[in-house]
Amino acid sequence: MARMSRTVGVTLFAVFLIVGSLALWYERRAGTTVRADPTDASLVSLGRIIYDKHCASCHGFKLEGQPDWRARLPSGRMPAPPHDASGHTWHHPDDVLFDITKGGVQTHAPKGYQSDMPAFGGVLDDSEIWAALSYIKSMWPPEIRDKHSLMNRE
Repeated sequence: MARMSRTVGVTLFAVFLIVGSLALWYERRAGTTVRADPTDASLVSLGRIIYDKHCASCHGFKLEGQPDWRARLPSGRMPAPPHDASGHTWHHPDDVLFDITKGGVQTHAPKGYQSDMPAFGGVLDDSEIWAALSYIKSMWPPEIRDKHSLMNRE
């Protein structure tokens, strides 16, 4: 009986190992990036190109955001915040940043909240969004990156 349960355990372990390997292989084959990685030079380089083309016109080429970004515009909407260490971008985990970029602010805002930020899911693929986030994170000082990394682990 003990030998049978050991065989079952080994078989289940092998199945999990194979399924995990296949998932990793498929993910790499599909060319997707799992997370933003500010240490990956090629990802950061691509991210800068994407950021400059799609984000900088509102969030600033130096990630500085729009002037008076904490005060509502006459439209009642908020200006684009900075993505550098002075803003609140780093207060949100990667998954939230990804969702907001792909699906728009409405994915995490209260019902009825209006924003000038478009959803980029129809413009950028997932790996391009992760690249842009990698670039943004690469511009943060080490202590901010460390705090953000801890948040992503929670």
